[in-house]
Amino acid sequence: MARRGLTDTDPDVQAAALGALARAGALTVTDVARALADGAPALRRRATDAALAVGGPGSRSTLFRALEVALGDPDPLVVVGAAWFLGERRVAAAVTLLAETASGHDDVRCREAAVAALGAIGNLDGLPAVLAALDDKPTIRRRASVALAGFDDPRVEPALRRAAADKDWQVRQAAAELLADEGA
Repeated sequence: MARRGLTDTDPDVQAAALGALARAGALTVTDVARALADGAPALRRRATDAALAVGGPGSRSTLFRALEVALGDPDPLVVVGAAWFLGERRVAAAVTLLAETASGHDDVRCREAAVAALGAIGNLDGLPAVLAALDDKPTIRRRASVALAGFDDPRVEPALRRAAADKDWQVRQAAAELLADEGA
C-alpha cells in the first residue's frame, strides 16, 4: 500500500509513503535515490531523513553517492539532511564535498551541518575546513569547536585554545570542556 504512494501526484503523499516504507523496513536504495533525483523539496527532505533506514545492496555505494550529490541540492534542508546522513554513516569519500559545503555554502545551516559531519567522520582531510569554520558565524564556531574532538592532530589543541578565548560564551565553553577532557 505505501509503495503505491510513491507514484502519487501529490509530493506530500509521496513523502508520507517514503516515511512509511522506512518505518516498515521496506525502503530501498532505489526509492531514496529516485526521491532525491526527481522529487519535490518535501520528498527530497524526507529521503535524507529516511536514508539511514536503508540497508542491503547499494546502501554503501549507490546510496552514499546519491547523498553526496544531495549536498548540491538547491533546498538547504536537503543539504542539511544529506550532511547529517554522511556524518552518521561516516562516509570518508564525502569529506571533500563536505569541506566545500562547510566553507562555501551560502546557508549557515548547511555550513554548520557540514562541519558537524566532518567532525563525526574525523578524516584529517576535513580538518582544514573545520579549523576555518572557527572564523565563521557563532553557531558554526560552536559546531566547529565540538567537531575538533573528532580529530587527532597537533593542530587541534592550539585551535581549541584559540576558541577558548572566543567572544561567544558557548564557543568558549565547548572549547574549555574539550581542553579539560584532554587534560591540556
